[in-house]
Amino acid sequence: MLEEDKRGILLESGTNEIEVMEFTINGNLYGINVAKVKEILVSAPVKPMPHAHPAVEGIFKPRDTVLTVVDLPQYLLKTSGEKGPKDLFIITNFNKVDIAFRVHTVVGISRISWRNIQKPDKTVSGGEEGVATGIAQCGEDLVTILDFEKIVAEIAPETSIQISEIDKLGYRERREAPILVAEDSVLLSKMIEESLHKSGYVNVTMFPDGQELWNRLQTYRNLEDLRQKVAIVITDIEMPQMDGHRLTKLIKDDKQLKSIPVIIFSSLITEEMRLKGKELGADDQMSKPEIGHLVGVIDRLLAREGL
Repeated sequence: MLEEDKRGILLESGTNEIEVMEFTINGNLYGINVAKVKEILVSAPVKPMPHAHPAVEGIFKPRDTVLTVVDLPQYLLKTSGEKGPKDLFIITNFNKVDIAFRVHTVVGISRISWRNIQKPDKTVSGGEEGVATGIAQCGEDLVTILDFEKIVAEIAPETSIQISEIDKLGYRERREAPILVAEDSVLLSKMIEESLHKSGYVNVTMFPDGQELWNRLQTYRNLEDLRQKVAIVITDIEMPQMDGHRLTKLIKDDKQLKSIPVIIFSSLITEEMRLKGKELGADDQMSKPEIGHLVGVIDRLLAREGL
């Protein structure tokens, strides 16, 4: 049923909706985007791995695939407690990597608008160190949406953005083309901005969600020098208030703004998501670790535009 549910939401374009899978750890409600979830399995014996991150429980092999198991109670609460026979593994896929996360129960799936997900303030999220990317209102419950990309980046940095890729590009001239970027993760936002600066793109403005970037674009409407204000837009998909697919649709459906190139830069680039982004008019799409590829695409699109 999970795969059918995912296909249903993937067939829709730019609705600004998300399906949140709710799960519990020690009775507390957390959530993950269903688009990141491959399947749910009953927990199984795990083979410990020496010298691993404290939250890495080990590995197990369902069917023919070896998966790393992250002990989410250990990661979040610094205490794993008893591993019960009714624990579950949420098998995820994002950034082209499959990982299993141990949780206590799975409650169900809620379909909500991104507008019903609020960005937590720093007292809740912990700022750059926090792992809460949003607080969702699912029915009568408040659900903490976790930043799984940050969790994995901390446990296995090699799976995340590699700024060293930019160094391999060699010397690059300073360029003033204005780039607007929507990215809700504080950690990844800093990494993207640093990477673009190192690649010579010094005029970069970061936004914590698609809504704020869209609001900025509204202030540029009717300007004769629009392309001097925004040469290109780069957007994540998952963001509170307005997701990247909705942002792309709004830009490409707007007579005054549709000429702005849009790049979707997300951990969720699968074949289905790529089709959806193409339907919405995205000029290019790529997975988050590919920061060197991102710079190359920016170069190409700006050259196409004569900027």
